Amino acid sequence: MVNKITVVGAGNVGATTAQRVAEKELAGTVVLVDIVEGIPQGKGLDQWQSAPIEGFDSRVIGTNGYRESAGSDLVIVTAGIARKPGMSRDDLLNTNAGIVKQVAEEIKKTSPNAIVIVVSNPLDVMCYVAKEVTGFPRERVLGMAGVLDTARYRAFLAEALDVSVRDIQAMVLGGHGDTMVPLVSYTAVSGIPITQLMDRTTLDAIVERTRGGGAEIVKYLKTGSAYYAPASGAAQMAEAIVRNQRRILPCAAWLEGEYGMSGLFLGVPCKLGRRGLERVIEVELTADERAALDKSAEAVREPMRAVKI
Repeated sequence: MVNKITVVGAGNVGATTAQRVAEKELAGTVVLVDIVEGIPQGKGLDQWQSAPIEGFDSRVIGTNGYRESAGSDLVIVTAGIARKPGMSRDDLLNTNAGIVKQVAEEIKKTSPNAIVIVVSNPLDVMCYVAKEVTGFPRERVLGMAGVLDTARYRAFLAEALDVSVRDIQAMVLGGHGDTMVPLVSYTAVSGIPITQLMDRTTLDAIVERTRGGGAEIVKYLKTGSAYYAPASGAAQMAEAIVRNQRRILPCAAWLEGEYGMSGLFLGVPCKLGRRGLERVIEVELTADERAALDKSAEAVREPMRAVKI
């Protein structure tokens, strides 16, 4: 347990993330910050009142400012507008870039030693905004996308095979969008290669469903986007860092030569521990996977060039 974790944004993703973090007792205090008066206070109080039932002692508080968040060990950024039907992640670019910029400025002032996990979309570019504005080293700015995309991929595979999700080993790399790269060559069920258990046509359909996993949920909800699984992904990353688990998770990390790329955030296998990013793991890719990762990187660079910080 660390002293304090702050979640910025008290919408569905942020509020659910705060609840998950509190229930895991990752921090003595969980601070929920939002600009809308009353929302973080009410949700924070509601969550704290669930503590006697759920059996956690993390104190949850809500606030409209950053004074209560000062000195946070970890800050999870979920602030921004949600994607609407027919809206691509890149449509969110300029609006959410301005929001994340303001948040990053506050983090830099009030929690200069914090590790930052960005959840706001478009994810890879928002990570870039957060890193540029805070000036934090790459070890302390990470994005939650690969954990979510991998969870969707694993869930779809488990459903198709009628097996436990616990037995699906998989990883999704690349940008958080339509160009993400599920690594079929590293997909297995209890160590059995997925290609021995499923025909290629079915597997390709699951890969495509994974790429559109977020849009599928938006289509159903109509007025909102996914939040249970994204919150779980952010909490899993937070737990790996707080508990110094040294887990290998797919996260958006700032590349400095890995995979032959530099100067962008991209989903890659990351070793997470108490200092944040401890190492980017480079794995061998098939020719098709490598080409797909290059294409995904270019899809990230394009909005990076357009964003105004």
